Amino acid sequence: MENSVTPTPRLWWQDGSIYQIYPRSFQDSNGDGIGDLAGILSRLDYLVELGVDALWISPFYPSPMADFGYDVSDYCNVDPVFGTLADFDRLIAAVHARGLKLILDFVPNHSSDQHPWFLASRSARTSPQRDWYLWRDPAPGDGPPESRPPNNWMSNFGGSSWTYDQRTGQFYYHSFLPQQPDLNWRNPEVRAAMYDAMRFWMERGPNGHGVDGFRMDVLWLLIKDDQFRDNPPNPEWTPGAASFWSVLPTYTADRPETHGIVAEMHDVMSAYPQRVLIGEIYLPLRDLVAYYGFDPNAASSGQPILRGADMPFNFHLIQTDWNAEHIAQLIREYEKELPPGAWPNWVLGNHDQTRLATRVGLGQVRTAAMLLLTLRGTPTLYNGDELAMTNGRIPPNRIQDPAERNHPGMGLGRDPERTPMLWNATSSSAGFTTGEPWLPINDNFAEINVEAQSAAPRSVLWLYRKLLTLRRKYPALHRGSIDQVNAHNGVLSFQRYAEDPQSYQPQRLQIFLNLTDDLQTVTCEAGHILLTTILDGDGAPVEGNLLLEAGEGMIILLS
Repeated sequence: MENSVTPTPRLWWQDGSIYQIYPRSFQDSNGDGIGDLAGILSRLDYLVELGVDALWISPFYPSPMADFGYDVSDYCNVDPVFGTLADFDRLIAAVHARGLKLILDFVPNHSSDQHPWFLASRSARTSPQRDWYLWRDPAPGDGPPESRPPNNWMSNFGGSSWTYDQRTGQFYYHSFLPQQPDLNWRNPEVRAAMYDAMRFWMERGPNGHGVDGFRMDVLWLLIKDDQFRDNPPNPEWTPGAASFWSVLPTYTADRPETHGIVAEMHDVMSAYPQRVLIGEIYLPLRDLVAYYGFDPNAASSGQPILRGADMPFNFHLIQTDWNAEHIAQLIREYEKELPPGAWPNWVLGNHDQTRLATRVGLGQVRTAAMLLLTLRGTPTLYNGDELAMTNGRIPPNRIQDPAERNHPGMGLGRDPERTPMLWNATSSSAGFTTGEPWLPINDNFAEINVEAQSAAPRSVLWLYRKLLTLRRKYPALHRGSIDQVNAHNGVLSFQRYAEDPQSYQPQRLQIFLNLTDDLQTVTCEAGHILLTTILDGDGAPVEGNLLLEAGEGMIILLS
């Protein structure tokens, strides 16, 4: 395909893999039912044994927890529910001592309404920090001012995105909850304060080497239309559907000025070697890849210089039907759209999406694992997917997520994919806590847990460990090109190729993934099996016709 091996020097995040930890649900160390930094520290050896290279931790900053940490009241501290800055210092030292990297979730679009910045902004129209947030007068018309929002912009969590402030007689804008007012990224003082917070974490650690990067929350939402124009109506919206989709986010998302902000973030991080900037971006591929950035002024060598996010998160595997033809088309399109020099990435699960095992079914979780870890680019795993954890069952009286509370019964709640990590079957809390867990433990914890799968050499956990081992061992998997992406009779196939930098010998790997529930036949060149998803037949020679069981995948080293 057009994109092949990225030229040297290599960066750790290009050859590595990332493991997302939702801290509330990973490991509780003090019995309060909520995971914490000390709990993560106690499980680092598990991540080493799994074979990942970096952990990305969802927010643990001080927060009123209206949206469980995505409403930040202090960007340079740790919420007491998760621990202290001293706990963070111990964690990052232990992470680096094990040869791992640490990526923080950063929330630049909005703060908490309890952040000192917003409290000052809200105090008076004449406040020096008034312009740090988006304030507007009520729209003209009759009726009380609180009934006249400035325009039709809608919140992602339902209803108008404008909340009226009685004290100052204006509305403030929030892309999500009213407790999450959006910052005004057009204000240079806001940008400077945020960049200082980024520097704080990049310098926080032994010898001044802090975190190894950031995952930027909702990066494509940072800038809103400076004229505050109404969003156009969505012609596909029907009454009864989520109110957010009643309009198209033309003036509230992916504004052209956003790319300048991302370039500034890139420049801030460039002063710290080997840091990675990842953007959460839900956009069509062509718009997504624009966030890699391009600096024409720096391209004096004739080669394009990328000056944006190192990896705009590619969520399209989550959004694409589990169908070989559709996925093959996605891979080819993504590779074609990538700018020269851009490094791809793939994601199959996170804290906002239905669990992988629930989405594709238990019969396909193994092929999904092999797909994620053999595609060209950096893979990101979500904690628990390596066990084939399914969505949890949340009784109505245990619902926590505001997305579900604001749209009851519409299936928008994210609690089911955030249930606690399953470590063992020795107690009803599956080793997660000694107290009452903040969300219910999955009903199937006795069978699906780390301890049980570690003792079963053909488990899903063992498959992930072997895949990650192979990915490190073979340059064709962690840095090679991808080609011959095809789909036939429900089988997805592609080849990975690279020259071994040690022996200078070419490596060519063939991957077959049966995404159907039926036995399928494929044809293969001569080679031998490196790994199958059923963990059987490793090392066996192959040539000609091969049978793939339902949901079976195979990696073959071609002769």
